[in-house]
Amino acid sequence: MTLPLTSIDHLSERLKELHARTRETPLFNPVFQLGLDLSRALEGGGSDLDALETLVEELECASLNARSTRMRALVAPSGSDSAVAATCDKGEEFETFRKRWETPQLHAVFTAHPTFLMTPTQTRAVADAATDGSHIARSAELSGASRPQVTLDYEHAEAMAAIAHAQAARSAIVREAYEHAYGCWPKQWKTLRPLPFRFATWVGYDMDGRTDIAWYTSVRFRLSEKAQRLARYAEELAAIDGDHALIKTLKAAEAHANASADDFAGDLSKPQALSAAANRLTADDPAKLTSLEPIIAQLEEEANAGKDDAHAADLLTLASAMRADGLGMAHIHFRVNAKQLHNAIRVHLAESPQLDLASKGAVATLRKMLADVAPKRTNFASLAIESSTATRQFLAMAQILEHIDADTPIRMLVAECEQPSTVLAALYLAKLFGIEDKVDVSPLFETEEALEHGGRFLEALCAEESYQEYARTRGRVCIQTGFSDAGRFVGQIPASLAIERLQGRLAQAMERNKLTDVAALIFNTHGESMGRGAHPASFADRLTWPLSPWARSRFHRNGIELEPEVSFQGGDGYLFFANPELARATLTRIITDTPAASEVCDDPLYSRTDISLDFYRAIRAHQRQHLRSQTYSRAVTAFGLGLLNSTGSRVSRRQSDLSADRDMNLRQIRAIPHNSILQQLGYPVNVIAGIGSAADGNYEELSALLMKSERGQQLMRLAQTSNALASIKTVAAYGELFNSAYWASRPYRGTEPHLSSACEVLAEYLTKDDRTGVYRRLASRVRVDALKFHRLLDQLPLEERLGFDQDTRRMIGAAQSLRLALMQHIFLRAVSVPVFSRANDITREDVLEMVFSLRIDDALAQLRRAFPVAFPSPSDFAMDAPSDYPDTKTEGYGAITRDYIDPIERAYGLMLRLSVAIANQFGAHG
Repeated sequence: MTLPLTSIDHLSERLKELHARTRETPLFNPVFQLGLDLSRALEGGGSDLDALETLVEELECASLNARSTRMRALVAPSGSDSAVAATCDKGEEFETFRKRWETPQLHAVFTAHPTFLMTPTQTRAVADAATDGSHIARSAELSGASRPQVTLDYEHAEAMAAIAHAQAARSAIVREAYEHAYGCWPKQWKTLRPLPFRFATWVGYDMDGRTDIAWYTSVRFRLSEKAQRLARYAEELAAIDGDHALIKTLKAAEAHANASADDFAGDLSKPQALSAAANRLTADDPAKLTSLEPIIAQLEEEANAGKDDAHAADLLTLASAMRADGLGMAHIHFRVNAKQLHNAIRVHLAESPQLDLASKGAVATLRKMLADVAPKRTNFASLAIESSTATRQFLAMAQILEHIDADTPIRMLVAECEQPSTVLAALYLAKLFGIEDKVDVSPLFETEEALEHGGRFLEALCAEESYQEYARTRGRVCIQTGFSDAGRFVGQIPASLAIERLQGRLAQAMERNKLTDVAALIFNTHGESMGRGAHPASFADRLTWPLSPWARSRFHRNGIELEPEVSFQGGDGYLFFANPELARATLTRIITDTPAASEVCDDPLYSRTDISLDFYRAIRAHQRQHLRSQTYSRAVTAFGLGLLNSTGSRVSRRQSDLSADRDMNLRQIRAIPHNSILQQLGYPVNVIAGIGSAADGNYEELSALLMKSERGQQLMRLAQTSNALASIKTVAAYGELFNSAYWASRPYRGTEPHLSSACEVLAEYLTKDDRTGVYRRLASRVRVDALKFHRLLDQLPLEERLGFDQDTRRMIGAAQSLRLALMQHIFLRAVSVPVFSRANDITREDVLEMVFSLRIDDALAQLRRAFPVAFPSPSDFAMDAPSDYPDTKTEGYGAITRDYIDPIERAYGLMLRLSVAIANQFGAHG
């Protein structure tokens, strides 16, 4: 090797050279070889961690530019697009215009999954570059060296900032709609009540899988959101009319809400503290505002009476925002899981507490309970003493609706919901506390079992008279489908098709049970990356991937109003709303790219089920084999979560015995990090795997069908985009890190004699490690499937084949190679640390296993315990009595810290920064 490796251009060029050598020997691994080149330079003194950090900074900057370019291509924030002009037909009737603009195009939910990948500085840089098309220049401020701790308050603040931009963008679009309307229909336009978007959030209200959110934290967030929104309403009204009498009303209500938010910000676990805070909130006060209806009515009356059309349009735009958001920044979603609801309802099953809630008897029992239940009054003391998580959620909703915002309905999302009785249990609690007319109970379908049997579930639920009555009261039936978990359990493409089928079954169930007079609200919690349900190819694909034209047509042909809802997940999802320009472009793109309502979908994918159903089942079976395979499970969990930064306040790993890393189950890792690990390993198995095997033996007929089908082409765009970034060689490279023969051979020719001792220790220790074989087997399996996948691609017309961006692939390959070099540095330093004595049942071998599993923080803590840099001294104490012992000064282990512990810590920090760079190149979130 003569090429210096001091810039990413050098790394890219070296990878290009190395790739050419795969023609000589198919097993040659360019990614691993470049990692070895970098490792030799680092260990031999030709390079150091400072030089590698420079490479890391270059790769970080390149990844941020890749992300901004992708964002700009998706939403095209040119500033010239008009959502109104793009959707208006010449000669359009007012009623047609009214119907379109008074029906939400989309409900957007700002969630707080662990997807805060970038630092705030990086996010601003990407947003600015995506907005104006500029290039992001490398700088120390843009490095990921310093990351903020992602707390719940941090997530909430980020969500509120994104929602504020979304609100402003929506108001600008609504104002444009009014301007168009008074130009076209001067006698009717003031009757228009536009509502193109609703916004919601579950940040601070989602209790599923976490115990760190106190109920009064949720109340505090709701009060702070109320104060923030009232302040914005007051500012907007002041901009219209600085002397308007309602400004004083809004500001007084804001001050009252802020004071109560401060009350609920403290520790309210003591009865006295809670009593004081609650009584101040519930007391009558002229400043207390729990409904905006009188204010909305006054603004609309003033607009109708006014002669100035522009002034009237401003007032009506503000009224529209109030009608959309109520007394909060957005609607709120509480979330519990089915088990929590089951535990809660058993308290009320006095005669049969052991009743099987999956039985028909349970449905009959709950049916009677719903008919007989009488509402009970509650207060904050009821909340304080309640031990059931689910019941506490309903009590919290009751207090919010009574004392904070009486107008805005609240969603209750029920995770892992597989029985109609679970929904009836939720309805019972809502009715018990008198809030059933303001709470939308929404079952979540995300597991393979739920998707497989969800149609029967929905049929049984819609047949229940008590549920029908409830749905008509609320005006809608709500369901939620989870792309992240579904994609993890059955693969992203089978999951999307199964979810689509479930949506069609909902339309069928509603039609059969005469529920066509209510809307269907379908919340698709798709992630922000291709492995979690968001289509990367275009914004049009992003909108129709989770709710396809076929699924939409099932509702339209039955006359059922459809309310689509999707999530923008965490900080990376909020990037679409990171500044006013992007927010406006995003909402405009949603309006212009949403497919027109149609009762017909003649896509052959749905008529040629003799081909498409077999295709779906074969991919699902292949994905299931991976999920149940010990090889796949071990490969994904081999490094635990050590390849990932913490990107959220919710833990990414389910509670387990941390000593059981070798036997870790995939279900112990949540869907988001599972998806992220696949990308970090270089191959998104949950997107690509199985397509080739499913096509085997039927390439021509299947490719012909896919090319005639819009949905089929969309499936292939997702797979091809993922495949264009994937590298099976990278998967195999990670296995070679644990190859005992590699370490034994590395200094064999005398090229690195200074590493002989460390390599020998590694070689001997790794003779019993299974990871080399695991990664080789996984690489072999996906390679065979990939050969068949490429054979299918060869059948597609040239214009339907997505090209490979070799520069992007080399950037990812360079980052992977650099990370492999850093991992080797960590391994070599770890085995070179002097032997230390066993303490707290932790041995040197335990510490090495921590290192090999990338539990670096745990390993460093143990090493610092074994080799402290300072010891207690008699001089630390103020003793009156004299002492001559000890008579020598004890020195700390400063040299060991300098030579081994600190380099391990620094190398690991650089590794995590490379993980972010790789994720940005993939367009991943979290």
